[in-house]
Amino acid sequence: MEDWDVVVAHARTLPGVIMDSYYGSPVPKHNGKALVAPGREPDSFVMMIGAEEKAMLIDTDPDTFWETDHYRGWPAVLVRYGSGERERIEALIARRWWDVAKRVERSAFGPRP
Repeated sequence: MEDWDVVVAHARTLPGVIMDSYYGSPVPKHNGKALVAPGREPDSFVMMIGAEEKAMLIDTDPDTFWETDHYRGWPAVLVRYGSGERERIEALIARRWWDVAKRVERSAFGPRP
């Protein structure tokens, strides 16, 4: 993902995703939940993710996934733009969508990415 526009474009391909305000910025949301958000750091965006998965991503690929003190303890991880992990990042955004989707939406989408 090269920049925020590319991240948003991918998120918007997922069913039912709309742009809505999140801490004053327009972000892709589904069922009222943010999927991703612009980061406070200029070279990264924020992806909402569970604590266990966050720890695993930071441990296994710290060049792509990281956090600052601001995000420590929150269910979100920073993702660096320009990472060679585009397919993995797209799958993680789709997983976040699936996690906030309603049961009927999950059934239509298929298994959790």
